[in-house]
Amino acid sequence: MSLQVEVISREMVKPSSSTPQHLRDYPLSFIDQITPQINNSMVYFFEADDNAAHKLSINEASDLLKKSLSHVLTHFYPLAGRLITKNLLVDCNDEGVPYVETRVRCHLRHIIDSPSTADVSKLLPYDMDEIVDTVLGVQFNVFDCGGMAVGVSLSHKIADAMSYFQFIKSWAAMTRGEPEPIRTHFQSSSLFPPKDVFGYDPNSHIGQHKVVCKRFVFEASVIESLRTKYSKKVQEGQKPPSRVEVLSTFLLNRFAAATKDHEGGNNKIHLVTSTMNLRPRMEPPLPEYAFGNYYWYVQTFPTLDGKGECNDLGRQLREELRKVDNDFIERLRESKEWNPNTEEMGRAIEKGELVLVTFTSLCRFPVYELDFGWGNPAWIGPPTWKFKNVIALKDTKSGGGIEAYVNMTEDDMAKFERDEEVLAHASTKWFK
Repeated sequence: MSLQVEVISREMVKPSSSTPQHLRDYPLSFIDQITPQINNSMVYFFEADDNAAHKLSINEASDLLKKSLSHVLTHFYPLAGRLITKNLLVDCNDEGVPYVETRVRCHLRHIIDSPSTADVSKLLPYDMDEIVDTVLGVQFNVFDCGGMAVGVSLSHKIADAMSYFQFIKSWAAMTRGEPEPIRTHFQSSSLFPPKDVFGYDPNSHIGQHKVVCKRFVFEASVIESLRTKYSKKVQEGQKPPSRVEVLSTFLLNRFAAATKDHEGGNNKIHLVTSTMNLRPRMEPPLPEYAFGNYYWYVQTFPTLDGKGECNDLGRQLREELRKVDNDFIERLRESKEWNPNTEEMGRAIEKGELVLVTFTSLCRFPVYELDFGWGNPAWIGPPTWKFKNVIALKDTKSGGGIEAYVNMTEDDMAKFERDEEVLAHASTKWFK
């Protein structure tokens, strides 16, 4: 049964004070330039507590969110502006943030117990691949049971995951009335000036394939058993693989096995990419609250054993990560143009000879450390990525496990979900 969401109101929440004239143009950085114009989005689910008489009513909670949002926007001033991508800037004109309030005709547990992409997307102001000029959008959803879900979409064009969570954390603190000052740092375009990227379209791969997503939950004990398995290949003096590394290795191997060519052969070459945070690698290091896109990709061609499996993906990725030092970042900053030179690689991917698999991890991010004044979320749900072969990882709320959100084409997912090793190691719930 399709989730019924009724829009009650729409309005613009504007900053409580005007942006100074000298800050009206917020220029995009080089990394902003090459970032797809998608919306980083999360839905935060809060269960109703019938015994908490001191808590705010639904209307009071919504009014408080809007008031605190108005105040926090004076600190995060680009978020109330409008993207003008052809001019490589955000017009910080204080037009405001779309704020949608809805009523959801079901119990909140219906979503948490049986999550689906279609349901989560309806609780967000924008689809992940919806190209809009607004930078930030908020949707406040109220369920029949009194539970609430706050959906937040922030344009990846100017902010990475670290910036997303820093904003959410600051907004929540202001909603609670925390006295601590909000720290901001808007220097990305001076640290990574725009370049000549002629001929490169970061949006070209959005929506190319019909992608389905499935959530696979790996308990801590399962991850430890995988760590034991892959640690056997670790040489003396090498660091044992992390939770994320062993799970990435396992998922890559199962994906390759499930999608190998007919008759048992596999002449496909896999290229693995993984995202990383540049802030601590710069000299001097940037603070974690530095706002913008400060991510980069490392990539490796996994080495396979006699069984066609990779057992040391973590070591290979760590070797690539070590190359991204301050010297690398300086060269990246100082070059006047950027050409990924991917024509040959693109043709190989198009023919299916080269298979790109991307890992992105939110593990150890403060995903659940969020409190608007009514406690931490019962669950946090992301939408489906719009790119195939993207695997996003995040911690379970408790217990040390990891949720893997695997995005694939329908044909590949049909094979992957039936893989015996996947079924033996993970509990699953469809993201329909």
